[in-house]
Amino acid sequence: MQKPTPKSRNALKKTHIEVAGFLRLARCHVFFFDEGRFGLHPDVGRCWALSGQRPISIVNPGYKNFYVYSAVAPRSGKSFHLLLPWVNTNVMSLYLQKMSSEYPNDKIIMIMDQAGWHSSRELSCPDNISIRFLPAYSPELNPVERLWQWLRRHVCRNRFFPSLDALINALCDSLNNLSDRFLASLCSCSYL
Repeated sequence: MQKPTPKSRNALKKTHIEVAGFLRLARCHVFFFDEGRFGLHPDVGRCWALSGQRPISIVNPGYKNFYVYSAVAPRSGKSFHLLLPWVNTNVMSLYLQKMSSEYPNDKIIMIMDQAGWHSSRELSCPDNISIRFLPAYSPELNPVERLWQWLRRHVCRNRFFPSLDALINALCDSLNNLSDRFLASLCSCSYL
């Protein structure tokens, strides 16, 4: 894991100061956002097996995939997820519109990486959402990355999904059953 550079530390300091004042206001939330790619390409990992026997993991070597767009508020554990087919500016605009309609009376600061479709001039951002960017090349600063690790380890690893729909159903079940308390613990960050 890389250590933050002095430039990224200054950006985090500015964000921390802005967020501290923002969170004191009523109906204000700070979410971290990221998208994760999931598909039929297998996630093979270590597992228990009888001594002397090689474990067998059935896999579907397909390359069909989709993206889970997720925003998590580390302090409260509130979250908003959508499963979408691509990553581009139009789909990102759709996600922001849906999230805005989920929190119509709230103000949101959304912190995300600097992917091209996040900072595009064509991105349509609702009035109640303002976007802040993490320092470049610093995925370790985005707590939603830990959600991807958890899902890959506990939902996808060493599991055979006969179709993309089966994988989608498994991920939806897991995401719907994650409590706010668990997400706050999993995605906590000391620099907020």
